[in-house]
Amino acid sequence: MMIAAWRWYQPTVCLAAAIMKLDPEDGEQIMEYFKTHALLTKEKALLQASVREQKKLLVENAKLKKDIEQLRIQLQEKQRRRTAKALLSSATPQPTLCPAPSTPVDPSAPPAGATATAPTNPPPPCSSSHERRDKQNRRRKGERKGDRRQTRPTSDSLSLELDSRVDVSRLDLRIGRIFTVRSHPLAASMSILEVDVGETAPRTVVSKLGGKTHLEELQGSLAVLLCNVKTCKLRGVVSQARLLCCTNSDDCIEVLAPPTGSAPGDRVTFLNYPGDPDRELQGKQRVWENLQPDMQVDCKGVANYKGCGFEVKGKGLCRAPTLTNCIIK
Repeated sequence: MMIAAWRWYQPTVCLAAAIMKLDPEDGEQIMEYFKTHALLTKEKALLQASVREQKKLLVENAKLKKDIEQLRIQLQEKQRRRTAKALLSSATPQPTLCPAPSTPVDPSAPPAGATATAPTNPPPPCSSSHERRDKQNRRRKGERKGDRRQTRPTSDSLSLELDSRVDVSRLDLRIGRIFTVRSHPLAASMSILEVDVGETAPRTVVSKLGGKTHLEELQGSLAVLLCNVKTCKLRGVVSQARLLCCTNSDDCIEVLAPPTGSAPGDRVTFLNYPGDPDRELQGKQRVWENLQPDMQVDCKGVANYKGCGFEVKGKGLCRAPTLTNCIIK
């Protein structure tokens, strides 16, 4: 250790002596500058090492969050299966035991303990009573089968009940950049947009922006789009997504504005409603129609669903440019 310190000290002394010899007046200030620069270089190296460690921790945290999300989804699936089994078991009626028919007491029969004498002319068996009992039992069995068919839920009804769960996480909401905007040739209240949503090719979107929106201002701006709606034709033009806008009672329409720093393809999520979106929303389930009444812009201009904000993770919340206390459509 002393040898290493000596090796470091010897060139330092030589450098100081050389500087003092060259510039006796400012030599000490030059040496102080070199020492300060060396200390700053060390601190910079330590800071870079800490930044690398922090990035490593962030990556590990992201992996842990992903694993937790997968485990949560698996737990939800297990709970759904248990609920379906419980519904099946509770809907199946338990068979009731019928009491054994009581045999009528024959007054002419001898008392217990007495020796029975064989009658000379035994009465014929009562076949009619047996037939009546058989018919009644058959009727009861038929009624039980009919009740069981009515009360037992089928597997199709259970699967439809599970699929009918309405949750905002089923919507594939993404950030998109509007490339071009033009009026619809066949409808004055409609506009045709070409939007980049983070895919290989832009999507064509037909929106009812109306005549109160300045279309030229939308070109190049960011917007929020619903990307898993079913493709449909609107006045002869195929629309591949839905543009989310907010409007008030005065029919003033504004396009929702994503947070600063958003990029095309970023997904809009909801903190209280995690999960993966559907591949495509089915028209029969009317998912968007059931969710849309609860989507509003609050008094602060923040877009939310049941009080939970439209969030782009790590970048912020989606807002209305100027409107407040209005609906989203």
